Formats: sequence, C-alpha cells, structure tokens
Amino acid sequence: MANKTLTRMDLSEAVFAEVGLSRNESAQLVESILGHMSDALASGETVKISSFGTFSVRSKAARVGRNPKTGEEVPISPRRVLTFRPSHLMKDRVAAGNKG
Repeated sequence: MANKTLTRMDLSEAVFAEVGLSRNESAQLVESILGHMSDALASGETVKISSFGTFSVRSKAARVGRNPKTGEEVPISPRRVLTFRPSHLMKDRVAAGNKG
C-alpha cells in the first residue's frame, strides 16, 4: 500500500477532469467547500456528507493527565476536539480495499 496523501490540489485536479471547470475555478470550488465545512465546524455545527461520514465537534472536560516520562500529574484544560465518524458505506469500502 502506497503512502500517498490526497491534497487540495489533487481534489481540484479531479474536479477539473470530471466536471470540466477550469483549473482555477476547480481550485476555487474546492477552497469554497472546505471553507464552508471549516466555518460550520468552528461554530459548533455538524457536517454530514452522505455515503462518506460525519464531522462533529465534541467538548472535552478538564481532567488531570500524567506525564509518561516523569509520572508527574499535569492539569489538562477543557477543549473542543474534532471527530469524524465514517458512514457504513465508507467503512465497507475501506475494508474491501484491505483485501487486495
């Protein structure tokens, strides 16, 4: 399995090839979509993409952590974290890719 990373440029090239927009318009479309997703998540909304998965923001409470090297207890402040839950279709597709 190759360690390739899908980038914004790869996405805009795919839009260019499949939709027929210019390269510049394709890049702007990808940027716009990612911007809308980021803005929604930053404001606490959930982003659900059918047949792909759901991105959501979860609040984590303050807790006491431990430095694994020294064993010293360290307070961890409350924070918001981004989570992704893949759809069943995506899980099945990824699992099928592992069988090759």
